Amino acid sequence: MKIIILGAGQVGGTLASHLVREDNDITLVDTDGEQLHSLQEHLDIRTIEGNGAHPDVLEAAGGMDAEMLVAVTNSDEINMIACHVAHALYRTPQKIARVRSMQYLTQQKRLFGNDGIAIDLLISPEQMVKTAIKSLLEQPEALQVVDMADGKVQVVVVKAYYGGFLVGRAIKELRHDLPQVEARIIAIFRKGQSIFPTPETIIEPDDEVIFIAAHEDIRKVLKELRKLDKPIKRLIIAGGGNIGLRLVQAIENDIDVKIIERDLKRVDMLSHSLKRAVVLQGDAADKELLIDENIQETDMFLALTNHDEANIMSALLAKRLGARKTLAIVSRPAYVDIVENSDIDIALSPQQITISGLLAHVRRGDVVNVQSLRRGSAEALEGIARGTNKTSRLVGRKISEIQLPPGSLIAAIVRGETVMMAEENLTIEAMDHVIVFCFDKQYIHEVERQFQVGLTFF
Repeated sequence: MKIIILGAGQVGGTLASHLVREDNDITLVDTDGEQLHSLQEHLDIRTIEGNGAHPDVLEAAGGMDAEMLVAVTNSDEINMIACHVAHALYRTPQKIARVRSMQYLTQQKRLFGNDGIAIDLLISPEQMVKTAIKSLLEQPEALQVVDMADGKVQVVVVKAYYGGFLVGRAIKELRHDLPQVEARIIAIFRKGQSIFPTPETIIEPDDEVIFIAAHEDIRKVLKELRKLDKPIKRLIIAGGGNIGLRLVQAIENDIDVKIIERDLKRVDMLSHSLKRAVVLQGDAADKELLIDENIQETDMFLALTNHDEANIMSALLAKRLGARKTLAIVSRPAYVDIVENSDIDIALSPQQITISGLLAHVRRGDVVNVQSLRRGSAEALEGIARGTNKTSRLVGRKISEIQLPPGSLIAAIVRGETVMMAEENLTIEAMDHVIVFCFDKQYIHEVERQFQVGLTFF
């Protein structure tokens, strides 16, 4: 696929890195020539220096025959205008724009409808990060929670500890412990190395376990892997930016929230925008402030500012002062591994969350959802099986008959409202949602091809 990416920042650069490895023809556009040069030294991509909203720059980038434009610069206005220019001049088939401002998002039906700005998909990183954090608040034992099949099933990453019923036992015992539960362990990461599990694989303490289960059964499976935490009732948030504001608005009726913000004008705005949350002006890395606000009684501390270093330091301090659990937003990839080997419980990458939202729209075939797991080292992919046994590689075939590339497996099938874990004799039907786990992303195109419908397949 020929794709133009506008913006060579962390999101644009990471997206280009993902897509070029999957044999896409990528052109990256940015006004920062040094950043483009740095990326071109490591990636097999074309680069164009200039403003991506300008017609001459889009033409130089190959706008006339591009199949997709992804506008992820730091400017909402440039992203929106670029999509509209690409539509007006080239009728670019797919146009995706990152839009952050709530002023635009609250009016999106009127602004981006059939008669509005020509954007096929809006990506709001703050909204996506808010949703990811909210899922973690609902499952406080997890390191990552992602929805598949409209939330009917979830893929969960959790660290196994002594106290979990399955720790020290073989995976096959999960069925014995939970005979009525639809669940499956699909991957294990042990000391940084991936393990493709078999029924005989023993779960060891400190394993990072990835499993899939129906939404209503998640907590039952979590209990197999570790002792369950108490529900989150008290929360302190560092940072009252867009992510912090949106998160508090979504949870303040159910959780006692305190939000710490340094900027006095932002504090005033938060005070008027929030109903029940307590808004404090100050520095979240101020030890005395955290002690005064009873950090030792806090169920979770969230560091959500725009500064990685501030997030890391305040989360470390909160943990050492007694916060039960801590989460820090960390944008720089080099910091994530460091943080995850520290006292901080969860490091969340906005870039990886945003990339997951984008990838589903550049996959081939009927792929409707892609979720990046463990900082991009693996993917969960959801596709719809269409066609017949003559036109589809999936429909009418038992799972044992489907040829998947190395490091890939069908994890579950969602048929209507019914969730079924994949078993060898299960036959896939038309319109089933098929969830595939992929260890090795170099084979992702082969997985995608399973969902393509042709005139005939043999």
